[in-house]
Amino acid sequence: MTISQSSHPLRHANFRAYLVGRVAAVLAQYSMMIVLGWQAYNIARETMTTSGAAAQLGLIGLAQFLPLFFLTPVTGWVADHFDRRKITRITLSLLIVASALLAFATYEGWVSLPLIFGIAVIVGIARAFNGPAYSALAPNLVPREMLPNAIAISSVAWQTGMIIGPALGGYAYAFTPWGAYAMAALLYGVGLSCMLLIGPVPQPPRDTSRHPIRQMIDGFAYVRGNRLVLATITLDLFAVLLAGATALLPVYARDILHVGSQGLGHLAAAPGIGAGLTALWFSFRPMKSEVGMKMLVAVIIFGLATIAFGLTAFAPRHYAMELGIGALIVLGCSDMVSVYVRQSLIQLHTPDAMRGRVSSLSQLTISASNELGEAESGFLAALVGPIAAVIGGGIGAIVITIIWARLFPELRLARSFDPPDIGRADVIEEKAL
Repeated sequence: MTISQSSHPLRHANFRAYLVGRVAAVLAQYSMMIVLGWQAYNIARETMTTSGAAAQLGLIGLAQFLPLFFLTPVTGWVADHFDRRKITRITLSLLIVASALLAFATYEGWVSLPLIFGIAVIVGIARAFNGPAYSALAPNLVPREMLPNAIAISSVAWQTGMIIGPALGGYAYAFTPWGAYAMAALLYGVGLSCMLLIGPVPQPPRDTSRHPIRQMIDGFAYVRGNRLVLATITLDLFAVLLAGATALLPVYARDILHVGSQGLGHLAAAPGIGAGLTALWFSFRPMKSEVGMKMLVAVIIFGLATIAFGLTAFAPRHYAMELGIGALIVLGCSDMVSVYVRQSLIQLHTPDAMRGRVSSLSQLTISASNELGEAESGFLAALVGPIAAVIGGGIGAIVITIIWARLFPELRLARSFDPPDIGRADVIEEKAL
């Protein structure tokens, strides 16, 4: 994967603007997610027990997931048939308005649970359209021979923003609650500005001979017919869905480790440290061999780190926080490896005309593992307690990974990121259609 500087994707202005804009937007997105949960939990704790407030975290995750669930077939088709730049510009504008409204409501003191849930739904709708367009746009910004490197860089940037974002949100909320939302609005503004800098890009050919509903179904059929893509998408769905430790960070910060909003920032920053170190390593030593097996091992380590974090509740108080941060750093490292491999394999094994629809399905599973994982973790914590929920989730992720290694030997045997032969991709697409 090592290429000369003269042919590096970052030498293309459109790709540079895309990369900066996407990092800013992902930072804003995931900083808002942690702040929405923290603020909702604090408001709920004024009138509810710990279990009842934990259930509110589950509802927040569900409010963000349901729009993606119902809109996924439409959003993928839209990303494959309309200008992907315009889609991202419209959705980023909506996200700026949503985060600015929460900043104003928090500053003025009239923020409430209904408002937070309403904004969570709006954020879910915007992300439903934004994600597939963003993911499918990256391969259109560089020549084909640079595609593996462009996808790898984009995946690392996305994952780094996804894990560092909660840390920024936690620290900003500790400084001033309304400032956390204002920061998100500013970051979304940076993302919008960068998208406005991207000039015209090639668009995939539109298929006008088939009904739009049939074309939406084609995306599901393609994923079902390509077992490597199916394996990478569903592994993340089930493993991370169960191991949702980060969803319960507000509970751990307030009621288990007793470290408050500043401690929440430290805990949320820990995965970002791990992800950043891993991304730095990949920038010097790109992964070249046994990529499928390394992804499986990374997800198992992710589950073990989740269990370790859950067990910090039983550690002596004077170093429980340090143990928790260490476990979350390892969690971030393994998560970066997993996403780096998954996103590269998915994009490189998918024809451009299908990328929007496949990306929408990938986003659905990512959202299911994150937002729906938050719901699962919140509701499970309300039933069996947060500690048991975290530890049980880590065990579940390990079991799922072992099962997937047996069910999908294609993933276990994937050796490299080399894209498949064009003819082979077309044959797979024809079979799916």
